[in-house]
Amino acid sequence: MEDNSLVSVIVVTYNQHDSIARTLDSILMQKCRLPIEIVVGDDASTDGTRAVCEDYVRRYPHIVRLMPAAPNKGVVDNYFDCLLACRGKYIADCAGDDYWIDPMKLDKEVEIMETDPLVTIVHTNWRIYNESTHETKDNDVVQFPARKTDGKLMLEAIVTQTVTPVVHLCTALYRAETIKRCYDANIDLFRNKDIGCEDLQIVFMLALNGKVAYLPDVTMTYSTGKPSVSNQSNHVKRFRFVRQTAMLSWRLANLAGIDTEQTRWFFSLRVYELLMHAFRSGDAKLKAIALECMSIWNVKPDKRIKTAMAVMSNAVLWNVMLGVRGAFVAIKRLLSLF
Repeated sequence: MEDNSLVSVIVVTYNQHDSIARTLDSILMQKCRLPIEIVVGDDASTDGTRAVCEDYVRRYPHIVRLMPAAPNKGVVDNYFDCLLACRGKYIADCAGDDYWIDPMKLDKEVEIMETDPLVTIVHTNWRIYNESTHETKDNDVVQFPARKTDGKLMLEAIVTQTVTPVVHLCTALYRAETIKRCYDANIDLFRNKDIGCEDLQIVFMLALNGKVAYLPDVTMTYSTGKPSVSNQSNHVKRFRFVRQTAMLSWRLANLAGIDTEQTRWFFSLRVYELLMHAFRSGDAKLKAIALECMSIWNVKPDKRIKTAMAVMSNAVLWNVMLGVRGAFVAIKRLLSLF
């Protein structure tokens, strides 16, 4: 049952023993007018992450709830199991390798939500921290900087985002009732095993159903530089992620009847990306899947796509070009040493 005096914070984590305490501490430091609960979903970690979470449950039994141990679910099922377990009127989340840096983050967002019932989600700016180089920089790409925006005006941008999210969900607070209603109306949009992510459809559906509020305050540190679902060096895995997220974008665009020059460019770009990952992996089956996606997304091949298709149409030429690419990469690495 929903508690109208409570804020729920979702923390999904997997093998983040070195960072999960930092994440939980950043949430516990919040000075919010409403009490908070932290719903932690550990996805069968093997590095001791769960033991750290269990320690926080012992220390903060009235705040931290750890979801029951279960076989590995994947990020999508893990997230939505946590979401359905949330009891709060509002929901926020912070990934197990990210952390909040403003102790008033939740309170500022709650104030906006409480004063304007038409706002379905409020978000903030963030900074980026590279775990490998230890470099930090503020995000400088904010597509909708207005204090409040009609969410429908943001749908095209949300569907076609490529590098920087229009709304970084780990900075956001959103209405539990709105997203749970959307979830119940179309569970497959959220739970489909082939969608690859959990945040895109949440942000899209919240924008579709109300106003989006924005605070320019930098409230969250987004950690990069380590392998993740969206940051893979393996071309087969990267192919799978690009296809899954693009397929979700296609479903969302169709849901809202969005077919514009921008969306057509986006899906053309995604087809080219898929072909490049297929090329680099040397996998003809991936090429076939990429061409299938081109048909589904109604993409008319441009020069780049036609060139990629031509190179991969002949096995000998494909292997020769892979060799050329390998030599180029080796030379580039060698030159970087001097």
